[in-house]
Amino acid sequence: MPNIKSASKRVLIAKERNASNKAKKSVLKTNMKKFEAAVAEGNRDAAVSAYKVAVKTVDRAATKGLIHKNNAANKKSSMTAKLNQMA
Repeated sequence: MPNIKSASKRVLIAKERNASNKAKKSVLKTNMKKFEAAVAEGNRDAAVSAYKVAVKTVDRAATKGLIHKNNAANKKSSMTAKLNQMA
């Protein structure tokens, strides 16, 4: 337990941010899995719509600092390659 008032406030803020980041990462992973499922199923229309949502989520996560920008670029590149292989 922190002895200083400001330190105890920082603990509370860290808990809130940790929960927020965990929720945002969960949404990111869910959208990626939905895209992967649509590709595995072979449904191009569903894959295209899931791709758009997943790319937007990846971009937002990179902008907010949740993931590194190079990691985001790698994820988007691999998703694009999988989508193009379906054609």
